Amino acid sequence: MVLVIIPSIRIQISTRFSYSSSFKSLKIGLNLKNLKSNKLRFMSEEAQPSTSSTAESTPPPSPWLIVGLGNRGFVFKGTRHNVGFEMVDRIANAEGISLTSGSFKSLLGEGHIGNVPVILCKPQTFMNASGQSVGAIVSYYKIPLKQVLLIYDDLDLPFAKLRLLSKGGHGGHNGMKSVIHHLGGRREFNRLRIGIGRPSGSIEAFNFVLRAFSNLESEELEFTFQKGVEAVHILLSDGFDKSATFANSAKPLDRIG
Repeated sequence: MVLVIIPSIRIQISTRFSYSSSFKSLKIGLNLKNLKSNKLRFMSEEAQPSTSSTAESTPPPSPWLIVGLGNRGFVFKGTRHNVGFEMVDRIANAEGISLTSGSFKSLLGEGHIGNVPVILCKPQTFMNASGQSVGAIVSYYKIPLKQVLLIYDDLDLPFAKLRLLSKGGHGGHNGMKSVIHHLGGRREFNRLRIGIGRPSGSIEAFNFVLRAFSNLESEELEFTFQKGVEAVHILLSDGFDKSATFANSAKPLDRIG
């Protein structure tokens, strides 16, 4: 009787042990598989950058500063020395940007040209002290000089001609002298020069630049302003080279196409 029962007991014990061991092995195997899967998923999620954190850490682009040089006051309105003011007014009108009294001794307007943020500026310090406004704005907004455009009159260019340059000197222009001085002597900023021609006869340059344009000159200059607005668009969207090719072309605006 004992001999019969003992094997049965052994068989039952063996069977129970085998089942239990197999179950534990299966359970352990599944747990290890889940751990590996979770680890891979975690590593994959960790490797991918968070869209929200990336967006939050990306600083907004620096605006372009577009400055027109001139003299404030009704008496100087429409004079040759104020074509920089007039060009900025044309840009503001084209883009729906309001120029209002603001800080930095300037009339300022903030907006966009295309997708590019811009600050339009007309210093109100009188021409010879224009750099006070420009230097303060560049410093406050931390604007790279490659994103600064100065627009002003030039006696050495033929009337109504544009010339876009990426750097250079002041050429004897007092407003530009002031700007360069207040930028610490740095000259690597863009400038759009508008030709007003040289005086004829015995008229001194000082008196000539403060003269108003004739009606015929004003009509011709309006095409130049339109071309200048387009040149600024190209500068901000496609870069300096394309803009300079367009602006420095001798073709009239209405014949380009």
